[in-house]
Formats: sequence, structure tokens, C-alpha cells
Amino acid sequence: MASREITYSVRVEFGDCDPARIVWFPNFFRWIDAASRHFFVECGVPPWHELAKSHGIIGTPLVDTHAKFIKTASYGDTLHIHASIAEWRGKSFVQRYRVTRDNPQGGSDLIMECDEVRIFAAQREGDVPGIRAVVAPEEIRRLCE
Repeated sequence: MASREITYSVRVEFGDCDPARIVWFPNFFRWIDAASRHFFVECGVPPWHELAKSHGIIGTPLVDTHAKFIKTASYGDTLHIHASIAEWRGKSFVQRYRVTRDNPQGGSDLIMECDEVRIFAAQREGDVPGIRAVVAPEEIRRLCE
């Protein structure tokens, strides 16, 4: 079953750009990370602090990413980050993003595409510090479809 798609929009400011007036690439990853959490909020997933109490889940950290930059963006642009779940795996999932910008002709320009592999994380048990991957609860998967 296909995932829901949620759109998170950001306005590019002067300080988001490098001296050539092009968005400095780490900002795309900051906005995509925000779009990831926004996706879960819009799907009705409780905040991480509530999931920590009910399921032991503390968040969805990133374990792999692949991005393709297609066009540049600059200050004054409004970018739309379209987020969805492309694939559910055992203890991980692939979150897909398409970053677009409206163009004057009424369409949109594709600026960037990105796939991230994320996990649902819980604290390690016992005396070993760190996190561990857990299977995404079925109720969360249903909310995101």
C-alpha cells in the first residue's frame, strides 16, 4: 500500500545561502529532517516523548541517505518538501522526499530528491549505553498509509 504524502514548506532566507546566493547544501538536510518529523505529526503519530512512555520509542534516527540535487534554489524561494514512506522494512524504513519550487508558468521545478533509511529507536537495555532499532508498531504504520 502506498504511503501518505505530506508537504512541508520552507521559505529560503538570505542566511540559508552561500556567497553565490545558492542554498548551502546542509540546509536541505536540516529541512528534510524537519519534514520527516512533520510527516509523522501530520499522520497522527504521537510526539516522541509520548511514544517513549508508551512504546519506548525515542525517535527515528537516520542511518543512510542518498540525495540528488537537480536545480539550485536561492533566497526568496519557497520550497515544498514532499515526504512519504517508500518502503517499510523489518526494523527500518525508507523515507522519500521530493523538494519542489513553484515556477512562474504555474508548474513546479524539481530541486532535489532524497531517500533516507531511518529506524525507530529505543534505548539499549541493561548497562550498555546507546540506542537500538525496534520494529515499527503496526498502529504507526497504519497511520502513515
